[in-house]
Amino acid sequence: MNRPEPAQPGATLAAARPAAELRARVRGLESELIAFRRDLHRHPELGRQEFRTTGLLRDRLVAAGLKPRVLPGGTGLIVDIVPPGTAPGTEFLAFRADIDALPIDDAKTDAPYRSTVPGRAHACGHDVHTSVVLGTGLVLAEAVRTGELRRPVRLVFQPAEEVMPGGALDVIKAHGMDGVGRIFAVHCDPKVEVGRIALRTGAITSACDRLVLHLDGPGGHTARPHLTTDLVTAIARMAADLPAALARRMDPRWGVSLVWGRIASGSAPNVIPQHAELEGTVRCLELDGWREAPDLLHELIAKLAETYRAKWTLDYHRGVPPVVNEAVSVALLEEAMTARFGHDGRQVVESTEQSLGGEDFSWYLEHAPGALARLGVRAPGDTTVRDLHQGRFDVDERAIGIGVELFSALALEVHGS
Repeated sequence: MNRPEPAQPGATLAAARPAAELRARVRGLESELIAFRRDLHRHPELGRQEFRTTGLLRDRLVAAGLKPRVLPGGTGLIVDIVPPGTAPGTEFLAFRADIDALPIDDAKTDAPYRSTVPGRAHACGHDVHTSVVLGTGLVLAEAVRTGELRRPVRLVFQPAEEVMPGGALDVIKAHGMDGVGRIFAVHCDPKVEVGRIALRTGAITSACDRLVLHLDGPGGHTARPHLTTDLVTAIARMAADLPAALARRMDPRWGVSLVWGRIASGSAPNVIPQHAELEGTVRCLELDGWREAPDLLHELIAKLAETYRAKWTLDYHRGVPPVVNEAVSVALLEEAMTARFGHDGRQVVESTEQSLGGEDFSWYLEHAPGALARLGVRAPGDTTVRDLHQGRFDVDERAIGIGVELFSALALEVHGS
């Protein structure tokens, strides 16, 4: 992508010069960061198993003169970049990356950086997020030496984003949000062209919980269903009726969606089983609905189970609340992106819809305001569909430098909360 030097209309040479210097620094790091991303892509690690990834990050940050601290679980790390003379109590500006991969096969047979680990792949872009925040750290480490960084910054390399309720809670438990005044993150979006970001004020993702319903009862012969608890029929009715019943009992504006992913029961055509299971997710656009869903599901299941004389238990696993972007943080991202890349009138910021996907960045926003931006990774003119969580997912790696420059500009130019 052609990325001319940024200069706002009417900007003086003195104002434009630091922007040009920052761009030169980022460009000087791009080849290293792309190589780093490809290394992670070849060696993906699942949540709370990211020991190699953590070690690579630690070593590079130490080499840059920083002092990262590994989280107590041994994966993930935090590094503070504090300019000399920073007043005690000055709040951190934080940038978060998630470092874990997914348990799926990498289907990119033609990519030299294809995963070398069967059943493991960076198919959600976490390797890009990690490279962006690493690059930001390298830029800011140099900015401390030159006296350009005027506020403390915290980099968060978080494990286990894909493991509900998310490794963000590991970071918070390790005091990673203590003293943070504002926090930002990006997430790859294959629908957005490289060179752009997509923003939304308010909820940008949804709440997501997981549930497993267990039904039990005396089985028996299919010739005498009246003498048994017909669990196959019972679990089938649960699968069909619960989503509709839940939707009719909750405010439709909450956007509640109960979808099943697994149903299991029985082993023979003429035997009514003694156990059945149903597993799925509950997603919700609003916090009120997320808070109400568990109690209401228990009530509805109890009524249906009574109809079929089935004993039941529900394992309801809380996942994550919605990511709710704060308006000031969204404005800061938009202003920084437009100033850096949109000075010639190009559209570099676009609006986006709320997704039904879950993201544990939401837990950080319980402690400080912030925003999640969708980082464009689709090559211009590319019509190939590469959705998240698919084995052929890939990115235009120019997105890494764009993310680094965006975050570095925020750290260097935002002087207050």
